[in-house]
Amino acid sequence: MTTKPRAKKYRARRNPPPAGGTTAAANVAQQPVDDGFGDKKFPTAAQEPELKKLSETDRLPKTDEPRVDAEIADIRKEGLTGRQLRMARRVAQKHGLSPTSDFDAVRQLRKQGIDPFQKANLLELATTDQTTTEEAKPKLPQTVPQDRKDNLPSTEVGKPPSAADQVYRIQQDIARRRRRRFFLMLSRLFAFVFLPGLLAGYYYFAIATPMYATKSEFVIQQAESSLGGGLGSMFAGTGLAVQQDSITVQSYLESRDAMRRLDDDLGFRDHFSQDHIDPIQKLDADASREAAYKVYKKNVKIGYDPTEGIMKMEVVAADPETSAAFSKALISYAEERVDSLTQRLRGDQMEGAIGSYERAEERMTDAQNRVLELQEKLGVLDPVSETSALMGQITSFESQLREKRLQLDQLLDNARPNKARVDGVRGDVKRLENLVEELRASMTESTTGTESLARISAELRIAEAELANRQLLLQQALQQVETARIEANRQVRYLELGVIPIAPDEPTYPRAFENTLLAFLIFGGIYLMISLTASILREQVSG
Repeated sequence: MTTKPRAKKYRARRNPPPAGGTTAAANVAQQPVDDGFGDKKFPTAAQEPELKKLSETDRLPKTDEPRVDAEIADIRKEGLTGRQLRMARRVAQKHGLSPTSDFDAVRQLRKQGIDPFQKANLLELATTDQTTTEEAKPKLPQTVPQDRKDNLPSTEVGKPPSAADQVYRIQQDIARRRRRRFFLMLSRLFAFVFLPGLLAGYYYFAIATPMYATKSEFVIQQAESSLGGGLGSMFAGTGLAVQQDSITVQSYLESRDAMRRLDDDLGFRDHFSQDHIDPIQKLDADASREAAYKVYKKNVKIGYDPTEGIMKMEVVAADPETSAAFSKALISYAEERVDSLTQRLRGDQMEGAIGSYERAEERMTDAQNRVLELQEKLGVLDPVSETSALMGQITSFESQLREKRLQLDQLLDNARPNKARVDGVRGDVKRLENLVEELRASMTESTTGTESLARISAELRIAEAELANRQLLLQQALQQVETARIEANRQVRYLELGVIPIAPDEPTYPRAFENTLLAFLIFGGIYLMISLTASILREQVSG
């Protein structure tokens, strides 16, 4: 960023042009000359009459006005700047001249043999109050021989620079600044992009330890079921049905528990602590579990495709056999985890169903024992059969009773009935009536030591109804057990390998060229982002 030079303004206001002729010039000539000392008289003040005399001699007659106008016109053509004209007026006033204009000051100075644009004259104008009395004396113009012209100002005017020259100089300055900025940019690129990229390439090509990656693919399947329908049966057996289980298994394989089991079984930490591994990938022998877990996450990569339900696993190790062993161990851990995901659910389902069946069976047995106890206690095997038999007896005795009553009526219809036969028939009628009453009373009334048939029948019916209910509940419990067993079998998950882990015969990592190119891109992006940020901040601050 360049700053334009600024010149100090000495006096921006010019003297007004003369009203006309020699009268204005005479008035200007008659004005006293201020020597900067006020009214105080100094030894040099005795020269004041001479100065006045000199100024009076500078007055021109009217016959010289055309010549003076011509000289002023020539001076105008020289293309003097406003600063030069002001300097000329000041130099003229310093020498005691009374010019009518700035151009007249130049003319009078040249006439006196003084170049108003010499550095010496300009330095004399900048003298301070600390100058001595001898230096502060006014310097009057001296008479110069006519044949000496070396001190006279040149009449040749320097050619001002053209617009093309100024544009050329500006272009050169812009080109110079662009070259400087270009070299600075190259140096920054080399320091922040190329040098780190070269160091990364040197590491990948010469220092990094070759690593072997074993890849495998597996999918979690669900047992098919012939039961059910609707939306549940539409998604059964698809990736959506086991998506949650797949995500759970993926999280487990990436957890610290899986790393701990792998370290306990196959020595994961000892493998990556070997001496031939480069310092960046090597794990310290006394490293913490968190450091080992970072190495585990870096070398065990597991991905899950939700559209197809396939899990892809890549295990990296320093030798191919160890890589394949790590991969197989992790797959076995995944199988255990898959089996344990639904084991509790299946156990709860079967436990609940079996418990309900056992309770129903126990209650059904109690109801059956209750019926047996009532049968043994009351001496009735089947209240319905007993009631039917008793009612049959009552019906039969009532029929006999009606016959005996008819026979008695026949005997009484004779004028002189046989008394013995009448008494016998009457005894049979009475006995039949008593028997029918006893039978009917045994059905509804309880006697000493025995209960009525109605009570016995009601208790047995209640016990039999409870027994029937318990049998029905037992059947439902048994059906629920079968349904739970089928559902538990349907909840079974199993892991099916799509790609078996096989040890590679060539190192997979590092990919030197790709990693080096990626390092260059990363460092370049960081540099570009920082440069843009710095440019924006600089613009905001400067604005």
